[in-house]
Amino acid sequence: MPSSLGNEVTQFLTQLRDVRGYAELSLASYQRQLNLIAEQLNAADVNRWADLQVQHVENLVLKWRHQGAGASSIHQRLAALRSLCDFLVQRGILQANPAKVVKAPKAPKRLPKNLDIDAVIQLLDIKPDDELAIRDRAMFELLYSSGLRLAELVAVDVNDIQPDRELRVTGKGSKTRIVPYGKEAEKWLQQWLMVRATWPGADLPALFLSKQQRRLSDRSVQQRLKKWGIQQGLFENIHPHKLRHSFATHMLETSQDLRAVQEMLGHANLSTTQIYTHLDFQRLAAVYDAAHPRAKRK
Repeated sequence: MPSSLGNEVTQFLTQLRDVRGYAELSLASYQRQLNLIAEQLNAADVNRWADLQVQHVENLVLKWRHQGAGASSIHQRLAALRSLCDFLVQRGILQANPAKVVKAPKAPKRLPKNLDIDAVIQLLDIKPDDELAIRDRAMFELLYSSGLRLAELVAVDVNDIQPDRELRVTGKGSKTRIVPYGKEAEKWLQQWLMVRATWPGADLPALFLSKQQRRLSDRSVQQRLKKWGIQQGLFENIHPHKLRHSFATHMLETSQDLRAVQEMLGHANLSTTQIYTHLDFQRLAAVYDAAHPRAKRK
């Protein structure tokens, strides 16, 4: 790093470590980003942080884009520069933060990956030969049947099970909603509840318990689902959120009711749910291209 810019960066990193308690990996990441920025500013004849202007930051972003940096990398670099400039403002070296008004390019929104219906059936077709397997199948059936988040699943208590196949769920921001669950989930929940009655820690409120007499953890659910995915012959990465994505996609494909799916997923904004319409559109577009006379290539 150019010595003319390096002193303030060193002081900034020291503050991150000693005052804000940043981990070594985070500090190393900040240092990499700021080293690169300082070198490029120095090459553009910016030798003091006090001389940094909005135009310099905009030029950096353009340079990164021309060099092929992805949106995520540019976001990281800008975030590091903004934090440093905030520090320099506090020290009186800068009057204002020139990086704050410069926007990074929007990252393309990644479509959530989901399992098709056949793959979900294959995953859930667990033939329980012990009590753990009964518990796991009940968990996975409920996860897919109601489109729950992982945190919502592990937080479910026995008394959250309502009549008429309804479940009380506590979601983000401690917001409570009632969601339905299907007959298959009901069947396996009943089997699990019979097993659970003699389970260690049965007097606890949690619906799903570990053998250690406590509420099952997020990590345990992830590990059990991954294990069953491999055992059931699905060698892609199976995780709880993939079942939630699959629930949302399958519901939209069959119902086309975006508002209802939004409610069941517990999304505050409809725009969050609308990402699943892109998945559905991809399927429809493929069907269209294969079937419509004017879409076929000669």
